[in-house]
Amino acid sequence: MSGGAIRVGIGGWTYEPWRGVFYPDDLPKARELEYAATHVTAIEINATYYGSQKPATFERWGKAAPPGFVFAVKASRFCTNRKVLAEAGESIERFCSQGITELGDKLGPILWQFAGTKKFDPDDFAAFLKLLPAKQDGVPLRHALEVRHESFRDPGFVTLAREARAALVFADSETYPEIADVTADFVYARLQQAREDEPTGYDPGELDRWTELAKAWAAGEAPAGLAYADAGSPPKKARDVFMFMINGAKVRAPAAAQAVIDRLK
Repeated sequence: MSGGAIRVGIGGWTYEPWRGVFYPDDLPKARELEYAATHVTAIEINATYYGSQKPATFERWGKAAPPGFVFAVKASRFCTNRKVLAEAGESIERFCSQGITELGDKLGPILWQFAGTKKFDPDDFAAFLKLLPAKQDGVPLRHALEVRHESFRDPGFVTLAREARAALVFADSETYPEIADVTADFVYARLQQAREDEPTGYDPGELDRWTELAKAWAAGEAPAGLAYADAGSPPKKARDVFMFMINGAKVRAPAAAQAVIDRLK
């Protein structure tokens, strides 16, 4: 069985401390996305979390990236930062219809990020998952759920995610729970403990581990040694993997992503 595609990237592309560290000092600001997209293989779009974008903007972003590149799109905070998730239908529809499909074949998963104070309510979360569209403008959508409260470490939550074919975000974090259960046909990991005193964010041994985990996920495995909420194992099949270097020492995120990409070659 051949493995799925593995893409490794960063969150956003506009970050001033990357100037002279990742971006050349003389690189025009308008070319930052083009540069980033040729040095990592995926980017998580943050702007969509804070406000709607125009279809032409998504089209421009898509054209700036090379073939095979993928954007993950962070869903609007108005969809997820609410007391009753079951009432998010209008916000979800507005988010999905803003033009994200203009990214074309570079459209990756949608990241639905929940606040650390949001607790698992089975009925409300089930209702929310039913609101997530399988398609937009005829284009299949993939959904990833980033939950940040310990109450989600629950077999019932894993079951709901599997029924919805939505991925659970694997978090390498000091603050948020690690839930490694595989619930979709792809895996989404956000690594958040990079250190500034490491030129590549993580030391070589840690980077080797992330690389091997990515390979195992792509091969359809549920790797040993991770924290699972449910004892059941999903069917073994090739899965696409999206691994993002996010918080921690953000200035090291591009170097960490590139170090894993180099190891995958």
